[in-house]
Amino acid sequence: MRLIKFSVSFAITLALVYFLDNRWVIGKAPLPPLGKLLDPFHGFWQNIEPRGAQPPTELHIPGLQDKVTLVFDSLAIPHIFASNEADLYLAQGYVTAMHRLWQMEIQTHAAAGRVSEIAGPAALENDRYMRRLGMTFGAQHAFETMMKNDTTRRMIEKYAEGVNAYIQSLHYSDLAFEYKLLDYRPEPWTPLKSALLLKNMAYSLCMRDKDIEMTNALQLFGPEVVDLLYPDQEGVGEPIVDQPGSWKFANVLSDSIPLALPKELIQVKKKPGADPTTGSNNWAVHGSKTATGSPMLCNDPHLNLSLPSLWYVVQLHGPGTNCMGASLPGTPGIIIGFTDSVAWGVTNAQRDLIDWFRITYKDSTRQKYRLDERWANTRAVVETIHVRGEDAVSDTVYYTHWGPITYDNTFKANNDHADYAFRWIAHDPSLELLTFYKLNRARSFDDYKKALNTYQAPAQNFVFASVQGDVAMRVQGKFPARRQNEGRFVLDGSLRTNGWQAFIPVEQNIAYRNPPRGFVSSANQYPVDNTYPYYITATSFEAYRNRRINSVLTQDTSITVADMMALQTDNYNLKAAESLPTWLKQLDSTRLSPAEMTAFDILKAWNYTNTADAEGAAYYEAWWDSMYPNLIWDELSQGDTLLDYPTTYTTLKLMRDKPDLAFFDIQKTPQKETVVDIVRLAFTKSVQSIEQWKKEHAGSTKVPWGAYKDSRINHLLRLEPLSVAVNAGGNHDIVNAFSKTHGPSWRMIVSLEKTGVKAWGVYPGGQSGNPGSPHYADMIDTWTNGKYPALHFLQNAGQSADKFSSIVLTPSER
Repeated sequence: MRLIKFSVSFAITLALVYFLDNRWVIGKAPLPPLGKLLDPFHGFWQNIEPRGAQPPTELHIPGLQDKVTLVFDSLAIPHIFASNEADLYLAQGYVTAMHRLWQMEIQTHAAAGRVSEIAGPAALENDRYMRRLGMTFGAQHAFETMMKNDTTRRMIEKYAEGVNAYIQSLHYSDLAFEYKLLDYRPEPWTPLKSALLLKNMAYSLCMRDKDIEMTNALQLFGPEVVDLLYPDQEGVGEPIVDQPGSWKFANVLSDSIPLALPKELIQVKKKPGADPTTGSNNWAVHGSKTATGSPMLCNDPHLNLSLPSLWYVVQLHGPGTNCMGASLPGTPGIIIGFTDSVAWGVTNAQRDLIDWFRITYKDSTRQKYRLDERWANTRAVVETIHVRGEDAVSDTVYYTHWGPITYDNTFKANNDHADYAFRWIAHDPSLELLTFYKLNRARSFDDYKKALNTYQAPAQNFVFASVQGDVAMRVQGKFPARRQNEGRFVLDGSLRTNGWQAFIPVEQNIAYRNPPRGFVSSANQYPVDNTYPYYITATSFEAYRNRRINSVLTQDTSITVADMMALQTDNYNLKAAESLPTWLKQLDSTRLSPAEMTAFDILKAWNYTNTADAEGAAYYEAWWDSMYPNLIWDELSQGDTLLDYPTTYTTLKLMRDKPDLAFFDIQKTPQKETVVDIVRLAFTKSVQSIEQWKKEHAGSTKVPWGAYKDSRINHLLRLEPLSVAVNAGGNHDIVNAFSKTHGPSWRMIVSLEKTGVKAWGVYPGGQSGNPGSPHYADMIDTWTNGKYPALHFLQNAGQSADKFSSIVLTPSER
């Protein structure tokens, strides 16, 4: 009997150990190995970092040539001091991995279409999409180009060495919480992954187009309506560079080639590109307008906000360089920052750098397609996607002269299995990393100018300021030379002449230096005056933030750092100021319900400022959201045909100037509505939605904007306990462009003083990617409240204060 009891007990123990030591999928939900995860000696408990914990004073790192000193300030920002470049980038790779390895790995897996290897079949469709976009195809081209250049090859190879040195030091207990939760281990880092991260940034910033939508609109409504609803230039605000008549060159394309448009409507279920609210602000003010007499540079790129943060702040001090700023975890160098002589920042240039081409196959095998009166061969690439817990999936992607076939009869198409090739500037060989290497060492305007010459994608508006007194702006990228309407519509892929015939010479890109107004600025608005020789198009250009910024900078003199902090966090809603008075006049106050009358009074008293406690902001935004696009553009959202909505500015302009426009008629109702009807109906719906919100929030009698907006900074896995709710003002179309999940991902202000450069910076997150670290989210409150920590720009490793800690990295044998 004892033997039986022992055997049963032993079997149950073994089963329990087996169950707790392995990952299981119950239904569709994966369950981590709970035994390992909860192990108090090796599990997630080991990821808890006590506040004030001191790192080791010395680490032996393989691959180093000499010792490197890492100084960590109170925000855990590393200041890296190295005696040679190789060690500088190896140390950057090591320390970045120490804080952000899991983030680096999951983002490169996402870019390469490999998340299914970790997450299983739930990620399969998105993995297929990333591969069909040619993300690795473009990254491979960039990697090959970087490897041919001695400087960039050394950067990515040494950076990878540093990352791998950290990976090799890890035991299970050292792994990031997410590795333990998802039950996998980091794989070796390769230089190709750095290229993938740069292409992932291009995906975030220049992967939104409307060629298919515009082609459908042209077929349905004709060219006059297309120009009315979707104008390239909306005639509002100041362009980024405004110098009419000063462009002393002609378009490099001399002859016009007719556009060849598909005749059918295109009903592809296209995956969305970059978030339309993604934007940025930057400006530089000449010393003639500042209190110190020195230039100031400000930048706040608006991106999807996440934990861990997109950015990692670091200082790099080595031969020929002393720079500090925001780096991209997984790539060497600093992307947005400053040296002891200059500062630079970026905003998205918005330019359309994507074209779609209709492919005509010879037969159903898809081995040949029509190209210039002959049948050209496609190149079939079999993508093998490994799916955790299931068999691998094979997906054949066909490549053409134009690029990969993204949508075909096996993926997202329902229009007679029509195929469309995807031409994207980020597929081309490029050397962006060399640009940042040179900027990290720049000392003058000429250095800045030379650095940008190698930059291609994603196209950016590079702002610049220097200790010598210069301020400048340059719209930099590799731009197809276009004529009127080129790039707006899907083209016939059987003719090479429909493709990009030339690129704008780099010296003809939009730029200027030290303009008479005393500042340069960009906020994703239209880039140039209408005398520029090249046709420019995009999905949209910004219409409100740029005007607010320029208005403040024009009026202000004797500008201080505090003034620039106030402008970066400015909540004035110019869109509301221009639209709300008219809307209120269109309401019949004698017919309003008590709740509507309360809303009316709140809106009438509101000062057009989207502060967190502003009730007027909540009522206005709810009103606008009820109108656009659900009521105003309901005709454009019917059926399977893919169409785009006009921009906010064009919508409001048409509401004002053409209130009887046929598009304002709601198709679902028998009567014909006008703008006034739409405004009143939307007002009723918006008040109903707010009253419902009040009921859901414990019978609240007020609706402050920050609470109503319900902003969040989400963990990359959307894990609720690891995400942070943020009660803050702002919104899209406002300088403080903090919407529900997007916003200023890095606020930086630099004063270029001859006695020493001073800088301030903050982002909504923390330096550590570990949820158990006190530095996981320690800057969120500071960022939310519009505060800015000073950035400690050290000149040597011994300059640090007592509260700083340091680690000496020394060479060791492998």
